[in-house]
Amino acid sequence: MKKTSKIDYLSIDEFSVTPKYQQLVNAVLNAVKQGQLKKGDAMPSINELSFQYEISRVTIEKGYNKLRKMGILEAFHGKGYFIANTDVSQDLKIFLMFNKLSAHKKIIYDAFVDALGEKAAIDFYIYDNDYGLFKKLLSQQKGDYSHYVIIPHFIEKSEGYQLLIDEIPKDKLILVGKKIEGITGNYGAVYENFEDDIYNALSKAIEPLSKYHTLKLLFPENSYFPNEIAKGFENFCSNFAFNYKIVHDLDQEQVNEGEVYINLMEADLVKILDKIISLDLIIGEQVGVISYNETPLKKFIMNGLTTISTDFAKMGKTAAELVLNGSKEHIENPFELVLRGSL
Repeated sequence: MKKTSKIDYLSIDEFSVTPKYQQLVNAVLNAVKQGQLKKGDAMPSINELSFQYEISRVTIEKGYNKLRKMGILEAFHGKGYFIANTDVSQDLKIFLMFNKLSAHKKIIYDAFVDALGEKAAIDFYIYDNDYGLFKKLLSQQKGDYSHYVIIPHFIEKSEGYQLLIDEIPKDKLILVGKKIEGITGNYGAVYENFEDDIYNALSKAIEPLSKYHTLKLLFPENSYFPNEIAKGFENFCSNFAFNYKIVHDLDQEQVNEGEVYINLMEADLVKILDKIISLDLIIGEQVGVISYNETPLKKFIMNGLTTISTDFAKMGKTAAELVLNGSKEHIENPFELVLRGSL
């Protein structure tokens, strides 16, 4: 058996959110596919890799064990780990980039990963809604990716990100979350129709909403949420004769009986509930609360929070299907109202 003392092409990216054990798995699979690792080649020991990349032995062992389950590695007592099989079925290497990792983004990620299973290696990055970091991460990626799957949301209203995304080969591009003006070519997308979604969801809640006279949308100025949400909200209120207000600073807003508050940011949900409770107002009777984006916890808060939300699991699964099918479709993701006690 051929002994290899050091393998330079096994790399760990500190910027990646992908777990380091999975990065090791992906690197080994890629090296096998590229012919850099051949059947019978010896792998570095767990101690060697732990020292080289300054990560725990447990992490290395977890990666090696996964490769053993896949049939790629074989362990011999007293000798170490060796390449047992070079028949790697993974033809997909995906650059996955989210604007942030929240409860609902994790639902998208889990559904995406579950739908792909062992068919793809995924390098996962987070850019925190920051254009500068987005540009840095995207420009640093020189890997031979089969797909770039990107959620494009930014707090700063920068036009530069469209140009960066437009440079990605369109046969490799899948946009998730929203459509972007100015992206040319034939690419895949699964998106929310923000303007129509909030309008249609509120229309389904017209009966419980009718006991209130004013609707207030909590929409911070420094937010990655698109203005189409505010436009759909205004159209609904105008067409159904509700008084309404778009609140940019909740700290300065007075809470009154007969009002409904629609929060977009999770931080604003905490603030509005605190204000309502401090005034001894009854949620679901004297004031209403609607929370944007469903998460499992919201059905337990305040006897259940009414939510309006896209189907995040469906979004992740659809994005994976676009990858697996090589599809260039643009698919509108389902959006739904979940009525609970807060309205």
